[in-house]
Amino acid sequence: MGELARRIDRIDTAPAFAQVDADRLNARFAGVDAGRMLRTLFAEGTPGRVAVVSSFGTESAVLLHLVAEADRDVPVIFVDTLKMFDETLAYRDTLIETLGIRHAEVVRPDPVALAQKDESGLRWSYDPDGCCAIRKVEPLARAKRGLDSWISGRKAFQSVTRQDIPRFEVEDGRLKINPLGDWTKADLETYFAAHDLPRHPLEAQGYLSVGCAPCTSKVAPGEDPRAGRWRGWDKTECGIHSPSNPQADQTDQAERDGDLPAGYEPFL
Repeated sequence: MGELARRIDRIDTAPAFAQVDADRLNARFAGVDAGRMLRTLFAEGTPGRVAVVSSFGTESAVLLHLVAEADRDVPVIFVDTLKMFDETLAYRDTLIETLGIRHAEVVRPDPVALAQKDESGLRWSYDPDGCCAIRKVEPLARAKRGLDSWISGRKAFQSVTRQDIPRFEVEDGRLKINPLGDWTKADLETYFAAHDLPRHPLEAQGYLSVGCAPCTSKVAPGEDPRAGRWRGWDKTECGIHSPSNPQADQTDQAERDGDLPAGYEPFL
């Protein structure tokens, strides 16, 4: 493949990646299975400083297994909003141990921001967008500041808002890799069975997409898999995957210079 636009050995203000890079990668890896694609990317060093962002939700084991099989040293970032289900925290520990992931990181909300903007801890009940901005978007923007690329577990079938997800896209100069963008629910189930992966303990109770405990409910048969997220609100995403989030962009730009992501805390 031709020379990528990123220049990680130069100090300048140019984006690490440009859309032309994503276009080339999408063309190069069209039809290539996700595992082989990840192994090739890691072996070539194409993503630069890269990490997986995982919610440790009901489908997370598939992406984490693919990445671990390709390179167990790729960091895995978990945003602990301090509103997670206990079952999710336990599942996180189970997957990290089972898959042999060597660099598991956790980032949490800024305590000063919580004290100023969510002192009661109830902002989720009247301003879910604001709650997500404090507890998810800002911590992840902080954690990504030293990264050139990040790997997402988004899949097109999950919601009408996630249609036509490319394998590679560019956000704020970073390469965003979506290895499972074109996978179906059947593909995931086949992979779970083939590799005997542990299931999230809440899935059997009807929680098909698991986020923070106050804003996650069970999904009825025939509903969109993400119908249980922010039920009753005109909201489908936390903001991490939104095409434009001014707060995240500002935080990201202000903290872009560090070599190591701030706020990391190994939990192994």
